[in-house]
Amino acid sequence: MSDLLDLAIVIPTFNERGNVAVLIAKLDAALAGRNWEAIFVDDDSPDGTAAAVRDLARVDRRVRVIQRIGRRGLSSACIEGMCATAAPYVAVIDGDLQHDETLLPAMLDTLAGDRGLDIVIGSRFVDGGGTGDWQSDRVAKSALATRLSRRVLRAELSDPMSGFFMIRSDILRALAPLLSGIGFKILLDIMTASPQPLEFKELGYVFRTRSEGESKLDHVVAMEYLIALYDRMFGKVVPVRFAMFSAIGGLGAGLHLGVLSLLYIGLGTSFLAGSIVATIVAMTFNFFLNNALTYRDRRLVGAKALFDGWVSFCVVCSVGAVANVGVAAFLHDAQQGYWALSAIAGIVVGAVWNFVLSSRFTWGRYK
Repeated sequence: MSDLLDLAIVIPTFNERGNVAVLIAKLDAALAGRNWEAIFVDDDSPDGTAAAVRDLARVDRRVRVIQRIGRRGLSSACIEGMCATAAPYVAVIDGDLQHDETLLPAMLDTLAGDRGLDIVIGSRFVDGGGTGDWQSDRVAKSALATRLSRRVLRAELSDPMSGFFMIRSDILRALAPLLSGIGFKILLDIMTASPQPLEFKELGYVFRTRSEGESKLDHVVAMEYLIALYDRMFGKVVPVRFAMFSAIGGLGAGLHLGVLSLLYIGLGTSFLAGSIVATIVAMTFNFFLNNALTYRDRRLVGAKALFDGWVSFCVVCSVGAVANVGVAAFLHDAQQGYWALSAIAGIVVGAVWNFVLSSRFTWGRYK
């Protein structure tokens, strides 16, 4: 057996402490006779996942960890891990034990034995594959996501939602600057970023039931998937983060009007008092929704960070409101009419101002 490193397995984790030792034992058994390393990329898990990996790494030099501080997101974690190895082949596998690690030798032999292949994908929807104990609604959601992904893919993948695959490291490093790192489906990012269609092969595996920890599949993760699709389809025209920020701003404007109507018309408060309350409510709504969605990869956590971020956001948006009114008034006076265009121009200037400054001062300082 050669002493050269053959394979790196990248394992993105968040709160997977209980699975660390079990996964390494499974990899050790599956990859007997191969030279491999396991790179855990942990998003600063509060359960001490990174510490558990370090404890194991002291006695097993094949194991190491990248602990990310202030950076979150499965796709970006995978990118960092895949770029951190000297191995010629790199695989991505979840830390929740739901992917079948016994498929890794076949994936490596397939990729190493055919220079024409760029990537080998573990699929739940080819011969030998299956979704295990998935409920019918999850199967339906996966099927819908697969159909949507084919609008941006240039390949007939049976399982474009798979998070279990192996790729040549040199190809991944070449693609890394083109990857968006958005969302939780890194395979979709890789397949759509490549200027030339990647040659692939799918191998079947049966998806397992999680035994430790909690599932990361929630409504926000599903939203991230849609965001990733948008980014590939329209991101070059309107950046996805600005589009999300603006959409949330529109929701906030509707909430503002609703609260003002309730207070001013329904409860008879003064217009000024109603406007102040409606503004605070709308800003608060916008802040927390942006924190959960637009800036999910750098979202603020903890009471102090959230309070400081909320204050910063309100200050930025207050100045943006002044800029909005000022630009609109100036253009209205200069044109002697066309009030609608003047108002729209003011809204655009205010939105850009709010986006740029909040990105820098509200969410940028905690990166």
